[in-house]
Order: sequence, then C-alpha cells, then structure tokens
Amino acid sequence: MIRITTIDLLSARARGTIARMTSPTTHVMKITKRPSVQMIEGNGSWLHDENGRAYLDFVQGWAVNCLGHGHPAMLEALTTQAQRLINCSPSYYNAPMARLATLVAESSGLHDVYFCNSGAEANEGAIKLARRWGQRHRGGAYEIVTTHGAFHGRTLATMSASGKPAFEPLFEPKVPGFVKVPLNDLAAMAAAITDRTVAVMLEPIQGESGVIAADDSYLEALRALTRERGVLLILDEIQTGIGRTGRLYAFEHVQQLTAMGRQGPSAARPDILTLGKGLGGGVPLAALVASKDVSCFEPGDQGGTFGGSALMTAVGCAVMDTVNRPEFLATVRETSDYFVRRLGELAASHGHGAVRGRGLLLAVALTRGDAAEVVDHAFERGLIINAPRPDTLRFMPALTVTPDEVDEMLKRLEPCLPSGS
Repeated sequence: MIRITTIDLLSARARGTIARMTSPTTHVMKITKRPSVQMIEGNGSWLHDENGRAYLDFVQGWAVNCLGHGHPAMLEALTTQAQRLINCSPSYYNAPMARLATLVAESSGLHDVYFCNSGAEANEGAIKLARRWGQRHRGGAYEIVTTHGAFHGRTLATMSASGKPAFEPLFEPKVPGFVKVPLNDLAAMAAAITDRTVAVMLEPIQGESGVIAADDSYLEALRALTRERGVLLILDEIQTGIGRTGRLYAFEHVQQLTAMGRQGPSAARPDILTLGKGLGGGVPLAALVASKDVSCFEPGDQGGTFGGSALMTAVGCAVMDTVNRPEFLATVRETSDYFVRRLGELAASHGHGAVRGRGLLLAVALTRGDAAEVVDHAFERGLIINAPRPDTLRFMPALTVTPDEVDEMLKRLEPCLPSGS
C-alpha cells in the first residue's frame, strides 16, 4: 500500500504517485455537494488532498473519527486482526465481537448488544425491537413518540421517525406509527403517550437540528414518565456516544444522588440505547443495546451479513480501550471548556450568538450571513466545519484535538465570519 506523509506529499505528487492514487469522479453518485478535490491522507486533526494541501478537520466525518485520522491504536487493531480473521459470518461468535459486547454492556449498564454497520441500522433495529416488545408485553402497542427536529437516519423507517422538515415530502408514503412532539416539552410528551404507544425515542443532543440539547432535568423527568406509563425509553446516542460529550454516554450527565450525597447510577439510563459513529472511530460499526428485560428478539427476527465482524469489532475494542479511561474523558471536558470560552469570545467580538452543545459537539449561532457560505470560505482557508442550518456553524473535532489546534481553527475561522448587527 502506498503511504504518503505530510512532508513528502508534494514531492510524491511530482513523481506521479498521487496521480496513480486518484481517479475520475464521473461515476460517483451525486448524493451530496462535494468540492472537486480528492482527500488522500489524514493524520490526527489534519486531512490532505491530492494537491498537497492540508485541512484542519473539525468535522471528522460527522463526529465519526473520535480519535482523529490514523490513530495508532486503531491501525494496530486493523493490522493485527486482518492477519488473523476478518469475517467468519454472524452465524458464529468471534472473540472481538464477544469482548466489545462485554465492554459496551458493562459500561452502559444494559445487557444485550447487537452489532451492525451504521447508526441508521441501529435505530431501525431499535424500532423493531420496541415493536416486538410491544407485541409481547403491551397488547400490540407499536407507536413511538419522537421529537420535532430529530434525525434518526436515512432508512425509510428512521426517516419516518425523524422530525427533520426536509424529509417530510420525500419517499412517500412514510412508515406509519410515529408521533412527534416538541423537544423539552414534558407535558406534550405525556399527552402523546396512549395505549398504542410502545416507546419514546430521542437524541440527548439533536446534532442535525443545530446542536439542540435535551435538558438534563427533562431527561430525568422523561425517564420517570416512561416508567410510570409503562413504555420504553430509547436514546439515540449515535452522535453523542463514546465520549463526544465528555462522558462515555451522554445519559451519564443526568446523575442521581445517593443517600450519602454521592453520585449514583444515571437517572436517565434508557431501556434501549443506540451507538454508532464514534464506536468504530472511522470504520462502519454501530450497536443496538438493550436491557435484559427488553431484549426479546428471537432467532430470525434480526440479522445482517457484516454485523459484528471480527475486523470491525476489533477496532471498536481499541476505541473503547482508548476512550473509556477517566483521564481521557477528563481531557475531553477540559478541552471543551477551553473551546467554548475561546469560540464564545470570537463569536461575541463579531456580534454573533452564544455557543451551545456539550463536550466536543458544539455550535455557534450566526446573527447574520449564511452559514453555508462561511463553511465554503473556511474550506478555501484550509478549515473543515459544518453548517447544519443556515444560521448555525457546527464543530465536531476529534476527541484528541489540542488547545493549539483549537486556536488554529479560530485563526482560520475569524476572517470567514461576517460581522454581526
């Protein structure tokens, strides 16, 4: 395999190496707007294109590359496992699958884990599992209450579950059985739960909606409400899970206090949890996680050709071993504090709004200008950021990002920001 480093990228291009690594893009299906360059290599927080240009990456594949590009632990896991076993089919257990399931179950406080390839698959599986549970334990209840602004994936069922306005006219007719209410409105949620309801499903932070968080008090009250009404709580932590918010899972921010005044188990632990993105650190890996009482699939109810492959779950083990350490998560929180303060100062100096989000899933509100234009101008300056809404910039750097890289990002961003009113 040809490997090009940052130092010799331009000289390699002169030798024609890069030309052999790129191909025409004519036949790539146009499902999103892309710049014309082709990315060749990534190192940590940096991407490099075929022209030898470096880009500071504060999107990281939409919060996928939690350890950045080319992290040594992931490369070691890929290399070692590929030489041993790649895929023995989901009809058999494999050692990395079993170990990763244990790591996820024990860290989440849940019991059963089903591995798949994407967050949409995990959420689709959560919908199916909830409906299966409803058939068995709630008189055939099948409706799931979700929230306006939610994004749960791009399968037909997960698009139907989502509250993204752009999805409403697409691919009709949608899958029925989803009732939508405003986020953080407990009264609306309570009113929406009926005898037909089997579950409530939401994201702790709505990333695609512009980094809009469910309040901790709301999540705690919602957990109590679902228990009181006998329905399941499904938390979609595809984007927030695996350290993104400064804790391994976002629901862990909602803490109970013991009689001794110490922090106890989470007051918002769900019945069903979905994970993706950061779980694989850049490879296709996601998980449907369920409590023992809710896990009711029978053989044949659920499956997938590549789910739980030895190669992908070996990488997942390396990610979990790296991220799920107190000192690593403490550093994420410290970097977040620095990032929030510095980004807030820059936004205020240009007359823009407050920073919102948690950990290293952050956004800033623009008071004027088009966020998409800011993103384009930033790319021209070698900075990759995201605009989930016309008035919002989103930042999802690697969890290993440094304060110096935060400073460099702000340096590149500042000339792209319009002055606020």
